[in-house]
Amino acid sequence: MITSSSNPQLKNIVQLNKKAKARREQGLYVVEGYRMYREAPKEQIEKIYAASHFLEKHPEIRKEHPQAEEVDDRVFSSISDTQTPQGILCVMRQHSWNMKKMLEKKNPLLMILQDLQDPGNVGTIFRTAEGAGVDGIILTKNSVDIYNPKTIRSTMGSIYRVPFFYTDRIEDVLGELIVHDVRTFAAHLNGERDYDREDYRRGTAFFIGNEGNGLTDELANMADRLIKIPMCGQLESLNAAMASGILMYEAARQRRL
Repeated sequence: MITSSSNPQLKNIVQLNKKAKARREQGLYVVEGYRMYREAPKEQIEKIYAASHFLEKHPEIRKEHPQAEEVDDRVFSSISDTQTPQGILCVMRQHSWNMKKMLEKKNPLLMILQDLQDPGNVGTIFRTAEGAGVDGIILTKNSVDIYNPKTIRSTMGSIYRVPFFYTDRIEDVLGELIVHDVRTFAAHLNGERDYDREDYRRGTAFFIGNEGNGLTDELANMADRLIKIPMCGQLESLNAAMASGILMYEAARQRRL
């Protein structure tokens, strides 16, 4: 049993939770909670840590993972990123996808996120994307780290299942989309048509911009079509995750017809 928070393994977990640089250098990240443990792809689990009281309630974990580390309850709280830890966390190996994987399916549905900064927004987009049947998410390099603990929690497990990657050059991505006949739609205040007046049954990619500034003019101008979500009242825009959800589920609705 690990009984000290100065244990090198636990100190490294704290670093993985706090620093994107540590996560990038080690190719690891941390997930917490029983659901995240249960849904974790076994081949991606690096190590499991469980509090003493949790192991008492779930003796099956010892059978499933004999190498799981038992951690003193008080010490476990010091490495958790949540206020009320459930008592189990996994150190996971990062998994990468590429454009080829996302374009394998006929008429793919994709999301392209430009410089989104809010972990909750990005995590919610991932969760919603899984529900809507999205085939992949592409993030610009200045977007929030998907392996940020807050983002991970917001995905509710979709981090394991929704293909994604970060791109240094959005131009390269758009070139691939053109080759594969994927039409691009930018959610924009200057949209030419309402979002529900377009056809998303073919290959489709939606552009979603930064929470504060929206899409850059450069990226918006690269889209095949600017679309808008009509709003009542004095609102100018919707939350990025909400706008994404509306667009993804409209595409999903059309594809069910």
